[in-house]
Amino acid sequence: MQIETIVVSPFETNCYLVWDEGDRKGVVIDPGDEDEKILERAEKKGIEIEAILLTHGHADHIAAVQPIKEKLKIPIYIGRGDEAMLESPSANVSAFFGFQITCPPADHILGDGDSLKIGSMTFSIIATPGHSPGGICYFAERYLFCGDTLFNGSVGRTDLPGGNYQQLIDSIDRNILTLPDEIICYPGHGPFTSVGQERKSNPFLTGNRFV
Repeated sequence: MQIETIVVSPFETNCYLVWDEGDRKGVVIDPGDEDEKILERAEKKGIEIEAILLTHGHADHIAAVQPIKEKLKIPIYIGRGDEAMLESPSANVSAFFGFQITCPPADHILGDGDSLKIGSMTFSIIATPGHSPGGICYFAERYLFCGDTLFNGSVGRTDLPGGNYQQLIDSIDRNILTLPDEIICYPGHGPFTSVGQERKSNPFLTGNRFV
């Protein structure tokens, strides 16, 4: 599995191209803006993007969904509980920042324990509500694409509509910190990290029982 990070939008959102080196089939995770930049990178690397995977529905993670879907005719996947955010600027908080960002409805709604196969890659779905009601992580091989649930040395904000701090900490505690230390976490913003690193040094988590 190959991974490339593309930082997009004024919010510096991490968009990820993830593909299999053999068949070159892949996905784009959280295309938060700058669709042309994303598609040019994929074309340059010869990646055939087959799906749009969303960790959650906030505007800074979905702003490029519509043009990418329209050009490539590919399905959108999102976690159960966030699907309404795609078509509502108030729900996806773009209205709060003075924008009106929307995108087409999701083609597939994912829940905890679901499995998604794209080409030769298989992603397991881990529900991690808290930053948003339907936040999910995509787990494949030794990589976890965790959106705005967990960051390097921090956790996602919970002061937006639908956020819940205790639910977020519980999600991380039960569903991420129980993974092996060597799992690499690719967050929605900032540098990558690992489960082991966050278990040991994240100030929001070091009081949890898995330390």
